[in-house]
This record gives sequence, structure tokens and C-alpha cells, in this order.
Amino acid sequence: MTKLSSKNILIPNPKKLAKLIKAFQQAGADKIHVLSDFDNTLTKAFINGEKTPSLISVLRRENLLTPDYSTKAFILYHKYGPLENDPRLSLKEKKRLMREWWLTHFKLLIKTGLNRKDIAKAVNSENMRLRSDGQHFFKLLEKNKIPLVIMSANGLGKEAVKAYLKNGANHLNNIHIISNSFVWDKNGRAIKFNKPIIHSANKDKTMVKNFPSVIKKVKSRTNVILLGDKPEDTHMVAGFNYNNLIKIGFLNENIKTNLPIFKKHFDVILLNDASMDYINQLIKKVL
Repeated sequence: MTKLSSKNILIPNPKKLAKLIKAFQQAGADKIHVLSDFDNTLTKAFINGEKTPSLISVLRRENLLTPDYSTKAFILYHKYGPLENDPRLSLKEKKRLMREWWLTHFKLLIKTGLNRKDIAKAVNSENMRLRSDGQHFFKLLEKNKIPLVIMSANGLGKEAVKAYLKNGANHLNNIHIISNSFVWDKNGRAIKFNKPIIHSANKDKTMVKNFPSVIKKVKSRTNVILLGDKPEDTHMVAGFNYNNLIKIGFLNENIKTNLPIFKKHFDVILLNDASMDYINQLIKKVL
């Protein structure tokens, strides 16, 4: 039976969660790491009732590149966007389509002259905000030396995520980012993108194995708190060594439709674009 701890917190199996929390407590803080998605997980999904864009879509929506870029990027979005969350597609087919989307879009970014200055503009957008209590979340992890691994399929890549976090005066000593990246020329213009490409359908062990340095950093930290806003985000942990796993999902919209599948995948469900408060309290509890 689902337990409603507050109006924005659902715990599908309270006994299972209690058992996991006890295991975390017994093992201690030096066995914990946090594994998180970025867009709409660490950042808010809505601002003043309006759906917020991902970092990459800020370029498209706010015309930060050429008008030609925005037009073509919207065409790609309308073609592939509906397929991204289509439950009728097999994982194999979805991986193929998402790779096709990301690859085409990266080529478009390079062709239209993506520059590091454009990333700076995107991360400063008023439409990108951390969740409430997000700063406390970062400080809590840093203070207790708990690694945070951010796995993001972000189209602007690792540099954009780092720049956004630095803008908020967050220290990155304990933060490790698995994301896309570009090669830049001396003028700060993107001239190619690095492979492998991380997209929304391959954030799993097939991708994680390409980042051995990150895996090494958390190898001994086998109790994982996973944060995501899609059921597929739970696959992020597949490439990591873990004993106990607490999966927390942000269900930001279409709650009635999406709740059944979220209950199958997550141990805790945070509704209505919730704050980070529950997660902060959980971390304090397991330290």
C-alpha cells in the first residue's frame, strides 16, 4: 500500500525503504554516493507555471544562435521529441532514434557556430534554476565528502553543467560529471564532438564503462542514492558496483498517467516539482 508522507511525497513500499535506510546507516557515510540526472532533476521543471527548458533547449527557445539554427532545431525536436517517451518503442529502437537525433543536432550546432560564449549565455538564462533547497543539497554532500555523480545527456555537455553549477557558487571537488563534450578551437568555437554520444536512452552500463575514472572514484561506495525524473534514469546505476540502492524520482507532470510506472521504478516519488528537502533530510538520516 502506498504511504503518503506528505502531499508531495509518495513511498510505494515503506518497509522496503526503511530496510534500505537501516542498511545505509549501518554501513556509514563513507560507503555512500549520489547518482543523479541533471535537467529537471537537480533543476526545476516549472517556473511560474511555465515548463522550463533543458540547457540545450535554452539555445533553441531564446535564439542564442542563428535564426536558422532555431528553426532547424525545432524541426528536429518535433520529429524526435514525441518518440523519446513513446512506451511503444523497444529500447533498441529508441536508442537508435535518440542517437540519430543527438548526432544530427550536434552537427547542426557545429555548422551554426556554437561558441563557448553561447554556453555562458545559456547557463545564465533566467529559465534555468536549481530546485528549492538545491544549494543546501550540494553543501551537505560536500561537507560530508559524499561524491555526487551527475550523468547527463545534455546537448551542451559537461562544460555547460560545470558552468551552471559554478554560477551558483557550488564547489565541484566532490562532483563528477558524465556527459557529452566538444572539441574547441582557439577562438572558442566548437569544431567537433567527442564520442561516445550520451543520449536519453543510453544512460546505462553501456555508456558508464567509457568513464572508468568516475567509476574508480566511487568504487568502494556501494550504497547509492539515485535521483531522476524518468523511469529510464534508474538504469544509470547499471554500470556501478552497488549493494544497496534508494531510487528517488521527481514526477513533475502528468501525475495520474505516469504514477503507476513511477511506482514500479522508484522507492520514493516526489510530486509537483518538489524541493530537495526530502533528499536533504534523507541524507542527514543515513549519515
